[in-house]
Amino acid sequence: MISRLWCWFDRTIWQLGRDLRLSYLPPLMVYCAAGVSGLTSIVGTFFIKEYLDLSAAFLAALGFWAMIPWALKMPLGHLVDLLWRHKAGLVYLGATLIAASLVIMIGLIGQPQAMGAILPASAWYVLSALLAPVGYVMQDAVADAMTVEAVPRLDEAGQPLDAATLRRLHTTMQMLGRVAIIGGGILVSIANVVLFQGVEALAESAKVAIYLRLYELALIIPLLSVSGVVLAGLLKRREARRLRALGHSRAAIDRLLHEPEEATAPNRWILGGSAVFIALTLGIGLSGFRYGQELIFVGSFAIIAFMMSKLLRELSPEAARTLLGTAIVIFTFRAMPGLGAGASWWMIDDLGFDQGFLSKLDLVTSTLTLAGLFLFRRFMAEQSIVRIVVFLVLATTVLALPSLGMFYGLHHWTTVATGGVVDARFIAIANTALESPLGQVSMVPMLAWIANSAPSHLKATFFAVMASFTNLALSASQLGTKYLNELFVVSRGQYAELGPLMIAVLLIGLIVPFIAIGIVKIRGLRTA
Repeated sequence: MISRLWCWFDRTIWQLGRDLRLSYLPPLMVYCAAGVSGLTSIVGTFFIKEYLDLSAAFLAALGFWAMIPWALKMPLGHLVDLLWRHKAGLVYLGATLIAASLVIMIGLIGQPQAMGAILPASAWYVLSALLAPVGYVMQDAVADAMTVEAVPRLDEAGQPLDAATLRRLHTTMQMLGRVAIIGGGILVSIANVVLFQGVEALAESAKVAIYLRLYELALIIPLLSVSGVVLAGLLKRREARRLRALGHSRAAIDRLLHEPEEATAPNRWILGGSAVFIALTLGIGLSGFRYGQELIFVGSFAIIAFMMSKLLRELSPEAARTLLGTAIVIFTFRAMPGLGAGASWWMIDDLGFDQGFLSKLDLVTSTLTLAGLFLFRRFMAEQSIVRIVVFLVLATTVLALPSLGMFYGLHHWTTVATGGVVDARFIAIANTALESPLGQVSMVPMLAWIANSAPSHLKATFFAVMASFTNLALSASQLGTKYLNELFVVSRGQYAELGPLMIAVLLIGLIVPFIAIGIVKIRGLRTA
């Protein structure tokens, strides 16, 4: 028993340590910046609730628009492949946009009257909410490419690594990317717990001062990502010196460190389709058309699907079926609607969850998600996407029941039955502890498959197009959330329809993914 346990620990934990490389650090810094982006999420929730008169349906619609830039990973990824040597420039541009978004919120909280004299507070908030994702998607497209670049092709003696070793290192790199994002979330949660300590007893002006401080601290996000690309440049110079010492020519070193294995030719389908996508989005978005979101989603889906069909021709028929089946299953799982902002308002108003407690919940979530990535490492590596998604769907459904139960008074009964021990906060923490390790599981196998199996000269393009497809699922999720919030109206202080909304979300999330899995099987597709 002990030997089996040690074997599992060695393969799951120690092997990860043996696979670590200093070259992994730069993309991990960019990913960590994405994780730290959640530093302002709790502040944003309370700021909207207390100072902005925006409905849950409007916020869901804004969430749709905020997800659209992630579909821009398609042209950005191809651009990264075309400008491989100079891709760091996109990180600098992305950092500038993120900083601009944060500065807007700093001004809106610190100088509301001065900002209000220029534009309404709601307009400033919308602008900030749309600038940030454009910056993050630019950085993310480069970070994906950096993960491929970070995995060494040669061993310490300068000899090519074997295929099995490369596959293991790519899987490790992709898992560590999720770890970096979650690790950033843990740092955020710790900062929120510290800063929001005793906030419930503070005057309103003191709360606003904390909000302002958090947005000022968030300026570390663009600094962290820029530092990552600077470090990448320094590590490449060090590696160049090592390879020169091993006898490699300057031209060979340049090819190894600064160019993909094969040159990338401009893909007119990707570039042209992307131009159509951008024109469609901007044109409809600025027109004020009533069903603009729906039209943009359908058009975006059609364009991205067409781009995928062209890109899949670069693969063997078997590999194409595998990637397509995987993308469909993951898309469906990620497209399931959520509850929307009304659920957060209910927790604040009816359950009494303040900023400090929500910070602690975030800390539990981030910490256990990180632990879950290590615990589920072999599960992700050895099981098919279908089995992983089936597990996630069933687990998510079961773990939604405590929240539904609390809406109908479960916490009142448990509080009385346990002498006040198992109250609403106890249930929320316990449920979060069980649910949190599941969040990042579904994406790792697909990312690792692309890193290892996609054509070498199109790595960033494959990452970007598949990410555009699966991230478009989040736009679909926001649309579904908006529709459900229009059907079940939940407003501040009016939560009677939140229970039926919870039931609808639970049933949709349980049934639809199984339908998608059935379609994939019937069509003869495969999954990674």
